[in-house]
Amino acid sequence: MTDRYATVPAQARDFQGQRAGVVTRVAASVVDFLLVIVAICLIYGGIALATFVIRPSRFHWPENISWSVPVVYFVLVTAYLAFSWAGTGRTYGAALLGVRVVNHNGAMMRLPGAILRALLCVVFPIGLLWVAISSANHSVADLVFRTSVIYDWSPRTEVESAGQKTPALPGL
Repeated sequence: MTDRYATVPAQARDFQGQRAGVVTRVAASVVDFLLVIVAICLIYGGIALATFVIRPSRFHWPENISWSVPVVYFVLVTAYLAFSWAGTGRTYGAALLGVRVVNHNGAMMRLPGAILRALLCVVFPIGLLWVAISSANHSVADLVFRTSVIYDWSPRTEVESAGQKTPALPGL
């Protein structure tokens, strides 16, 4: 191993680059889901706080927001997934569990493909469970967009494929 893997735990080095299984991917998805739910609570809490600060004597909790919560969730989670996958290849949950999304060449996804993959994942989340029966640990989104989720504990922002380096995205 070279210096670039010095931060990877010794026990994890054998798994580095292998496709992640269903337990790891579901756990990362749960972390991301909870993160988005917290963000939505902060958004609506901020709206309530702003309403209170502007007119404290007439304050009441926002009403009739039931239609906006799914819309805000859909937009927020789609943007979060797409920009995370196109930027570093991983969301917060994926970073926590040491996995990264890569394209069929083992390189970072481009933004248009990441947006489409995110849309599919949000609209059809049950497709993640296909990993449990796929011999290659692919979800439905992986099959449609020719991506893989691999174990990658290194902090690098470049992904290697068959000895070929893909440069890091600018500004990362």
